[in-house]
Amino acid sequence: MLGVLVNALAITAGSALGLLLRRGMPEKLREGIMQALALCVLAIGIAGLTGTDSMALILALVPGTALGTALGIDAAVKRLGEGLDRRARSASNGGAGALGEGFVTATLLFCVGAMAVTGSLRSGLEGDHSILFAKSALDFVSSVLLAGALGIGVMLSALSVLAFQGLIALLAGLVAPLLTGQSIAAISGAGSALILALGLNMLGLTRIKVADMLPALALAPFAAALMKLL
Repeated sequence: MLGVLVNALAITAGSALGLLLRRGMPEKLREGIMQALALCVLAIGIAGLTGTDSMALILALVPGTALGTALGIDAAVKRLGEGLDRRARSASNGGAGALGEGFVTATLLFCVGAMAVTGSLRSGLEGDHSILFAKSALDFVSSVLLAGALGIGVMLSALSVLAFQGLIALLAGLVAPLLTGQSIAAISGAGSALILALGLNMLGLTRIKVADMLPALALAPFAAALMKLL
């Protein structure tokens, strides 16, 4: 768990620094940084989709979105954002929508990917935290930039990292046989599609309810296994 804790603390510290910088940042500069970050997010999403099994992606994304929409995940995230924003309005320096956007964007960027899954597995199975330490350094820099543009919601994503990666590390012996290379690739592919949608939202081109698509990440390994059988 040491690697997971360091990762969560790195995101918290980076976000705190980003929020301090945000307070004295002109609105015009903040908008420019937001657009630059949106392009980076788009590039990450497109790169992550390279080599993804399109049928497995469809089998994960469509039912996952239907499930998330039925559960009202996006609406729940927005309500949570509104409640937290009332308590931390001065720190967030933005509206509830920005808080929710920051939380979902950072959670996906920090939790979806081979480093998050593989690093947590190795941490739990072997006590080797090297991958998560490297990821912590990358996430620290990313969280400074993200928090400067999106606000305190980015800091809250540290809780998502702690829960997601911590669960994998603690249950590494049980989940390792399930999280094969193909399963991790499927999760990364579905996550990349969601990250691509986030980038489009950040540019104001779309209003995709990305939070409603989160169940696709859980369905992705099963979709990959099904395609392997066919």
